[in-house]
Amino acid sequence: MNQNVGGIDRVVRMIAGLMILSLFFVVSEDYRWWALVGLVPLLTGALGWCPAYLPFGIRTCKIRGK
Repeated sequence: MNQNVGGIDRVVRMIAGLMILSLFFVVSEDYRWWALVGLVPLLTGALGWCPAYLPFGIRTCKIRGK
């Protein structure tokens, strides 16, 4: 699995993921589980790999060795 998310993109994803996850403790019980959507940007930022970038050939990280 090659990285396709890098630099600022990773940081923004992780911050956004944490912010969305924090809603779990703020919103009412009916909508609380929607906050788990924050796991997606958090994990893609932590891993440096986004499956949605693959079909489009998008890379926001530098290619190693060049």
